[in-house]
Amino acid sequence: MTPRLDDAVELLDRSLAFTCVALAGVGADDLERPTPCSRWSLGSLLAHMDDALDAFLEAAEGAVAVTPPAPAPDVVGTLRGKAGALLGAWVRACPGDVLVGDAALAGPVLVTAAALEITVHGWDVGQATGRPRRVPDELAEGLLAAAGSLVAPRDRGVRFGPARDVPPDSPADVRLLAFLGRT
Repeated sequence: MTPRLDDAVELLDRSLAFTCVALAGVGADDLERPTPCSRWSLGSLLAHMDDALDAFLEAAEGAVAVTPPAPAPDVVGTLRGKAGALLGAWVRACPGDVLVGDAALAGPVLVTAAALEITVHGWDVGQATGRPRRVPDELAEGLLAAAGSLVAPRDRGVRFGPARDVPPDSPADVRLLAFLGRT
């Protein structure tokens, strides 16, 4: 079932707020810190987040061009500015299907995927900086409901680690992070 755009934008709003708080304390001396993604430093994760926000902003116009990103001189400030622009872009009318390369994706599905990616990377930033925060319950529950249809087996080992076993009565954030291969 395709989510409604209003519901997806609400998830996006909460994910951006969660992640902007995680970004608040990041300084230049943190950029070489390791992240939960073993191949990435915090600096490379922030560059990836910057590129992802560009793509999600482009999607609000109806198409995403697949091009390499230009590095941002002040990546944290740039991310914060793009976060606000991203939310504003998706509050406007939805373009319907969004072309990502040459594949069409429903706008609400793309916004939900953006919320998932932004939240997980916000969690990663908190872990990397030594200021971990739990994903708020309502946000985690909304993302957990969508994660099963957004993360395919082919994404394992590439975008996400293998799902980890946790008790079914674990809090929603623990189940979400375990499903995405985080501990």
